[in-house]
Amino acid sequence: MASTHFTKLAGQKIHKINRMSAIKVYAIPNCNTVKKALDWLKANKVGYEFHDYKKLGVTAGTLTNWSKQVGWEALLNKKGATWRQLSPELQSKITNQKAAIALMIEKTSIIKRPLIERNDKVIALGFDEAEYKKALK
Repeated sequence: MASTHFTKLAGQKIHKINRMSAIKVYAIPNCNTVKKALDWLKANKVGYEFHDYKKLGVTAGTLTNWSKQVGWEALLNKKGATWRQLSPELQSKITNQKAAIALMIEKTSIIKRPLIERNDKVIALGFDEAEYKKALK
C-alpha cells in the first residue's frame, strides 16, 4: 500500500502526496508559466513536491538524465530573458549537451520550466493544459 504524508512546500499550503505516484515539479516560483502550472495542479488536486532551482540547484546527473529523455535542446529555454542576456559569443558556444549542462548548472533560470517528473521520468516540460490532462489524470 502506498504511504501518504503531508509536506510543506516553499512556505505555502500543505499538499497531500501519495508516495507511489507523487510527482516532482522542478522550477522557480516567480515564473508566470510555473504559476499557471501549479494553479492547474492544485485545481485538479494533483499532489506534488516542488524543487526550487534557485534555492536547491540541480545536478549534472539530473540534467544528463533529462537530456537522455527529452534532449538537451528541449531543456534549454532560448526564448527567455536569461538566454537573451547572454553574449552572442557565449550563445554560440552552446552546441552540445556538455556545454548546455554546464550553462544550466550555472544559470538555472535558463532551464525550461516547469519540468515535471514521476519516478525519474520526465512526464511534462513547460505548461500545456491538454498535455497535463493526459499525463496527470
